[in-house]
Amino acid sequence: MKCSDNRISRRNVLTIGAVGGIGLTLTDFFRIKKAQADQKHYKTKEGTAKSVIFIFMPGGMSHQESFDPKPLAPIEYRGPMNSIATSVAGVRINETWVKTAKIADKIAICRSMTHGEAAHERGTHNMFIGYRPSPALSFPSMGSVVAHEFGPRNNLPPYVCVPNQPNEFAGTGYLSSSFAGFSLGADPASPNFKVRDLSLPAGIDEKRFGERRELLDVVNGHFRAREKSDSLDAVDSFYQRAYSLISSKAAREAFDLNKEDAKTRDAYGRNAAGARLLLARRMTEAGVRFVTTTYGGWDMHGGIAGGIKNQVPAFDQAYAALINDLDQRGLLDSTLVCIASEFGRTPKINATAGRDHWPKVFSVVMAGGGIKRGIVYGSSNATASEPENDPLSVADWATTIYHCLGINADKELMAPGDRPIEIVNGGKVRKDLLA
Repeated sequence: MKCSDNRISRRNVLTIGAVGGIGLTLTDFFRIKKAQADQKHYKTKEGTAKSVIFIFMPGGMSHQESFDPKPLAPIEYRGPMNSIATSVAGVRINETWVKTAKIADKIAICRSMTHGEAAHERGTHNMFIGYRPSPALSFPSMGSVVAHEFGPRNNLPPYVCVPNQPNEFAGTGYLSSSFAGFSLGADPASPNFKVRDLSLPAGIDEKRFGERRELLDVVNGHFRAREKSDSLDAVDSFYQRAYSLISSKAAREAFDLNKEDAKTRDAYGRNAAGARLLLARRMTEAGVRFVTTTYGGWDMHGGIAGGIKNQVPAFDQAYAALINDLDQRGLLDSTLVCIASEFGRTPKINATAGRDHWPKVFSVVMAGGGIKRGIVYGSSNATASEPENDPLSVADWATTIYHCLGINADKELMAPGDRPIEIVNGGKVRKDLLA
């Protein structure tokens, strides 16, 4: 603001931090990027799933080397790895998923996921949003839709990304930026992990923090009376959420892995997979509605056996620990845990002992939150090249997730230009997946 400009707008005041008094980028999470933010909330009733943990495996995880091995196929299709039996009779998975095999009776393996996008970006768009990409419109991610429909719970952000927003398709799309995921800013597996912005800066104690919040309320009221803009309510919303998160001890502690005992930390594994999934459990247990996290790199065009043996064990341990932990705490039936990737891999092993991109059929895994336990939904054919039974579309998969949450996927949200857009276009709830 220039010295010659005597006008002080509400935006100027908030930007320079004169009243916020905390100097935090936490407010960036709640910032409003649109002039008129969409603040309309629907009276959505919670479903069987109170929270979702969405685990994304970027790069395209091979279905043959994970949840849909083909031990009877010719070697060029079967690949170089073996399969093992699980706790569900007749169901086999890849040999490296040893701990997951033991909890197969608690999960649903979907072997008939299918779409037509063989490019990483487009496949990722499908799985985070439930729509095919469109050049005319940016769609909101499932996490942002959940934040829009339900809002915060227990002073915690409704949507959290661990450690950061993983890609552009995990964002708010045409919805207000107030429905963006809160990014931790650091990997929970890092030494001295600490979520940015959750502590008061030096020199600001609780009393001073409260006084400056009161001062902000005065400024809010002054400019609201003068400007009467709907967007001011949106700006108020993100500041109120920031204050609530910082001022609530219980909310802050949800992000603190040091509150877990050593036995639990060891069960999950003291590595990226273990820390991310354990933190996801802590956040959903505390009240976060939708947690997105990622693990590994699965674009294995060459040397797939070595790649799988390197990537899977840590995740296998953490995932099995997560499912068991949720179940023992009585939280699995209310927490929907999904594993997905943007597509699968080609039926045949290529010349470099790997597999290439293949969206025609691949596997996703679901557990808890109203999903049947111990089932295999759908199947691929003998060479894992296309669905054979019950093909599962992206729209149907997303609609089923929304159904478990209590969200009607046919509901229309307002896109720019007052265009009504369905949350998911044409999807159906796959009732055979439901408990």
